[in-house]
Amino acid sequence: MAKREHRGIHRRQVILGALLVALSCSVAEVTTRVGWIDVFEYAFYDLCHNLSRVRFEPEHVVIVAIDNETLLNHRDEPLVFWGPHFARAIKNLRRAGAQIIGLDYVFTASAESWLRKIDLPGTEESRTYDIPMRAQLSAGQVVLTGTLTETDHGESEVILPIKDYLFVLPGGLADVGLTNFYTDTDGMVRRFVPALFDDDRMPTLTFATLLAIHAAGLDPLDNRWSLGDHTIPKAPLPRRIGFVGPPGTVPRLSFGRLLTPDADKDPDIQSVKSKVVIVASEHAGMQDIHLSPYAQGLFGMAGRVMTGAELHANIVETLLTGRFPRSVPNWLRVIYLVALLVTGTVVFFRLRPWLGLATGLLFGLGGALFSYILFQINWVMPVTNLHLALAICYFGILGLRVTGEERERDRLRQMFGQYVSDEVVEKLLATGDRPDLGGEALQVTILFADIRGFTKISERLSAHQVVEMLNAYLDRMCEPILEQGGTVDKFIGDAVMAIFGSPVRLKNHARPALRAALEMAATAKKFQAWMNQRFSEPSLPEFSIGIGLHTGVAVIGNIGSPKRTEFTAIGDTVNAASRLEGMTRELGWTIAASGATIEAAGSGVITGQKKQVSLKGRVKPIQAFEVIGLEANEGGQP
Repeated sequence: MAKREHRGIHRRQVILGALLVALSCSVAEVTTRVGWIDVFEYAFYDLCHNLSRVRFEPEHVVIVAIDNETLLNHRDEPLVFWGPHFARAIKNLRRAGAQIIGLDYVFTASAESWLRKIDLPGTEESRTYDIPMRAQLSAGQVVLTGTLTETDHGESEVILPIKDYLFVLPGGLADVGLTNFYTDTDGMVRRFVPALFDDDRMPTLTFATLLAIHAAGLDPLDNRWSLGDHTIPKAPLPRRIGFVGPPGTVPRLSFGRLLTPDADKDPDIQSVKSKVVIVASEHAGMQDIHLSPYAQGLFGMAGRVMTGAELHANIVETLLTGRFPRSVPNWLRVIYLVALLVTGTVVFFRLRPWLGLATGLLFGLGGALFSYILFQINWVMPVTNLHLALAICYFGILGLRVTGEERERDRLRQMFGQYVSDEVVEKLLATGDRPDLGGEALQVTILFADIRGFTKISERLSAHQVVEMLNAYLDRMCEPILEQGGTVDKFIGDAVMAIFGSPVRLKNHARPALRAALEMAATAKKFQAWMNQRFSEPSLPEFSIGIGLHTGVAVIGNIGSPKRTEFTAIGDTVNAASRLEGMTRELGWTIAASGATIEAAGSGVITGQKKQVSLKGRVKPIQAFEVIGLEANEGGQP
């Protein structure tokens, strides 16, 4: 019966666990796909970047920065008149072997147009000032920038370079890249789009994509391009940026160094050979700064923003190296999630709540660590959905256990509440070791206690007084039994029968049984004072009890008829304990224990007389010992 009950409980746990796993996976998948937990996933993704610091050494890109020093050296020249400087810089970069040069600067006005506005008389500057710049642009290998903006009326408009520059570009609009960045919902730049439009509008390619296509020797007018193992379509489809590291990782050269004589022979400038060069403003006061995964900082340290030039450089590196952070395939992610949830569910069912919580936290930490390791090889495994699913499983099982254990606790209390202490019921719940109500043979110690001369006492008291005396006596006798983890099996008139070792298994049930017997004997002596105080009849005999104990195998289970059953023990061990209790008057002892009980109790049992006695119903005699006390162990307990 108990085995069937255990199987039933196990089957229910399997079903409930499977339902919880299915629910947790469904919630995790829905929240992941809908984007409800994106903010947490973004935070973990950014943390991975910050922990990794410099991930790769840049291979394909160098930034030429118009920095503070360059501005100070040319403080009297407005940027609109820097055409000759840009021309000299491009010329020296081309001589140094730069593969492609991108000017991350929107030329919306020229020096010549300004000079024409002020209409200076007698000068050819308004027609010839930008000739060096136009000559460098017409020679190729240069990409200019435009930007997509929105008018006050909500209409989209592309701001393009001035016509004088645009018309001399070999590819025309095909040599113009848009500098707009793709931002996530929290305003961070983690991804990019190859193109802003999926039609034939020009320009449509983003600046970094156009640089990478030129560097790879591909035609920017195609609809898709093969870069390494990846196919990049001309479409606004976001892709993750494989950042090389935090701000400052991409190598930089000062724009001013390109303006010096023989700049192309400078060893540092020669490092641009066969590389993509992005020329951009990176001086104090410039507005081209953006939030990236490194903007949050790490462990309380301030994060740093990233310049537009460095974002473009990271995108170019991603395209030319093929180091795209890719999402783990959905089927593999779901298998991983289910495997962890099944393992976690089994653990949560088996462990206590606090241990289960600690294990769940370890599972979550392990999942985060695994995702971080995958991040190092450019695979992105969501971690927030795992944490959410584990939390649902844990609290779901906790709720089931709370309600289920409460029902089980009530059932056990109803079954054993009159016979065992609340502590015993709690132990049964904690260990999960339920008694086999259908009957099982167990090694136990049986205790019987009886009042000597009860007939004479009851003859001298009224019926009400007898009941009052018995209730007071039995209440006092039960306390030592319950305190020592025993079970009060039944009351037989004035006798008490107790079991040690069932329903809660005890490693050494004989010793607590002897301890309870000694406490019962001491309590009986004190009970004489209560008798004298409560009943004044001087003719009452002296109050005393006899206790018998025997250790052996007994059959324990629910015994009785369909209309009335009780959880009890039967067998030779029970009979022997009862017979030993009956012989205490004849022997003149208070406590009589069998040799089996003395041996099972271990060392330290203080005995008085011993005698070999023959018990009714047994063929072989039994060795009986008078128990006087127990020696204290190392913990100070008998």
